[in-house]
Amino acid sequence: MTKITGKSAKVRRKSVQILIYVLLTFWAVMVLFPFYWMILTSIKEYGAYNSEFIPQFYTLSPTMQNYIDAFRTVPLLDYLANTLIFTIITTTIMMVVITLAAFAFARLEFRGKNIVFTIFLALMMIPNELVIITNFATITNLGLRNTFLGLILPSVTSVFYIYLLRENFAQVPDSLYYAAKVDGTSDIKYLVKVMVPICRPTLVTIGILKVIECWNSYVWPRAITDDEKYFLVSNGIQELRENGFGRENIPAMMAAVVVISIPLILLFLVFREKIMEGVSRGGTKG
Repeated sequence: MTKITGKSAKVRRKSVQILIYVLLTFWAVMVLFPFYWMILTSIKEYGAYNSEFIPQFYTLSPTMQNYIDAFRTVPLLDYLANTLIFTIITTTIMMVVITLAAFAFARLEFRGKNIVFTIFLALMMIPNELVIITNFATITNLGLRNTFLGLILPSVTSVFYIYLLRENFAQVPDSLYYAAKVDGTSDIKYLVKVMVPICRPTLVTIGILKVIECWNSYVWPRAITDDEKYFLVSNGIQELRENGFGRENIPAMMAAVVVISIPLILLFLVFREKIMEGVSRGGTKG
């Protein structure tokens, strides 16, 4: 009887494992299929794509002409350069701002700290659309429309990232801070030499998430710039679509999307372990 019961339990465990793998495989296919379809469409010939009454899941005559057409239609390289400048400067400034803010909330003592932090958290409840309207009015009044400064300024801080980093900083034992103060270490030196190295996975995660956010930014750049010299890749894709070419030549449109997606995919593949580690540490106490 014991043998039969043990065998039944083993069969049930095996069945559950098979079911889990089947579900995970199905989910992976659902997630990855849009990327496959995007790449497949980008290498299909324009005529072959338009002649398909039933979508084909493969092509026997791949072509790179769609990529050439995409770069010829809009200055995609200029948009990529603008996006790179915007992303690097915005992410760098934001990392400095949120690190200092998170350290102040986690380690320093000053009057009204908890009240200020509560107000900060309450700002997360404000809809992003209202913030964009306020930022648009402010940047316009300052005469910063169609400038990199106007693009960058509203994005150099984040309440959520300050909260995430503050929680991570709070996990560092107080004894390290008190020992550093006994040795005469300044707060900035303690932050740079102790806190930042300990919390590096979370900082890397936040940096990568900010890069992705900047790279995919659409609404704010679209609202604050109408000069092609300051267009980002998101503006470029919209420009490709609005000039009629994108509506007619879907393969070229997909080629442009592939080009601007590759940097983010590579970034995630390179830093995926750091992202997972940083997210798990940011949400764990002790």
